[in-house]
Amino acid sequence: MLDLEEQRQHLSDLGVRLKALRLARNDTMAVFAQRLGVSAGTLRAMEHGTATVQIGAWVKALWVLDHLDDLNGVLAQKESLLEQARAPRIRGRQRASRRA
Repeated sequence: MLDLEEQRQHLSDLGVRLKALRLARNDTMAVFAQRLGVSAGTLRAMEHGTATVQIGAWVKALWVLDHLDDLNGVLAQKESLLEQARAPRIRGRQRASRRA
């Protein structure tokens, strides 16, 4: 089970990455917060990994940073081992073609 400290660490890591991307864009907190439609305090909370920030603020941040596609794998249905075993295997070429 994910304990509270692990949760805090994951959120903190996410906040550090958000701040690094913001700084790479050379955006101030005020400018970036305005782009997200949140207050500078909310952005500060995001960058510090505060757990109470709404998911909508994070989605907007991912969109502004052109990372929204990164959410596609979140909660994606995984193929079971049985389904993987039943799936037809596509074999690639075993050797190069002959040249004339």
